[in-house]
Amino acid sequence: MDGGQLHRLGRRLIELSRQATGEPGDLALTPGEAAVLEDVLTHPDSSVSEIAQRTGFVQSHVSASVARLAQRGVLATGPDPADGRRTRVRAADQTLNAIGRRAARHIDDTLANAVSDPATARRATALLNELAQLLLP
Repeated sequence: MDGGQLHRLGRRLIELSRQATGEPGDLALTPGEAAVLEDVLTHPDSSVSEIAQRTGFVQSHVSASVARLAQRGVLATGPDPADGRRTRVRAADQTLNAIGRRAARHIDDTLANAVSDPATARRATALLNELAQLLLP
């Protein structure tokens, strides 16, 4: 496998993940909002400047994304207890609940639809489980 194949595989896995975990009427996020949300999920109670440093986005972009996501109920913000001028950002409880609910879904039907042969779908599931064991912390 080369880097190009790995990239295409990653994109395909993301596509399949969205099919398996998506719900009708899902909130549409821009790529920047998705990156901010992913960072906040990994680093709860971060400041806007910390999110900007990790994502590589300028602080004004992160601030605008956080404001939009907070307005839509995806993120929750509050003052930093140590420095009231600084805002801390975390995922809203409803966001964490939705993520947990979706993450628990099995991918069997999605893989069965992606490949025509049931035996191939079972093999793909086994291979993905093995990859997860090898590559995920």
